[in-house]
Amino acid sequence: MPYSLLPTLLLQILVVGYTPGPANIYSLAMSLRHGRKQSMVMWLGLLAGFSIAVTLMAVLTHFIGMAFGQYVSYLKYLGAAYIVYLAYRILRSSKQGKKKQGDCTFLSGMLVQMTNAKMLLFDLTAFSTFVLPYSDCLVDLLEVSAWLLIAGPGGNLVWLLAGSYLRRFFTKYGRQVDVVSAIALVLCALYIVIY
Repeated sequence: MPYSLLPTLLLQILVVGYTPGPANIYSLAMSLRHGRKQSMVMWLGLLAGFSIAVTLMAVLTHFIGMAFGQYVSYLKYLGAAYIVYLAYRILRSSKQGKKKQGDCTFLSGMLVQMTNAKMLLFDLTAFSTFVLPYSDCLVDLLEVSAWLLIAGPGGNLVWLLAGSYLRRFFTKYGRQVDVVSAIALVLCALYIVIY
């Protein structure tokens, strides 16, 4: 990637990575429910899942090139189904009124990020826009992958911290926050399936 394109890549990272999406909303909901300490364990899962997913996308893009793009569309259905499941879990745990740790684990974070169709499609778009026109070298793809870490896990961490700071305020309105979070996740899933 020519370094003259770096500001454009960083702008896209800011727009895509820090706007509401499945992993960002999940990070917010988990930090509101479980606090910063437990949510940080889940965030490490988000980081690991994103790192695995972006590296696999870079390797697949390298070996298969743009032909891989036609298969990415099938991943969105798996991601959308998992996002709807997360919305259900948020609503269900809100009704139970208990702090269950089962939905705020390293594994749950990893699964959220590895099935996050928004980020998978963004990764593919970044590779096809910023790397493939100039190089199909795996090292170049992995370099852009490193920059994309700012988008996924970076955005998730911002939303997680925002939730932990807003936790006291939202404790009074826990059920309403869970409903809004679940609706936002379902809307994300619908958006992924439709577009």
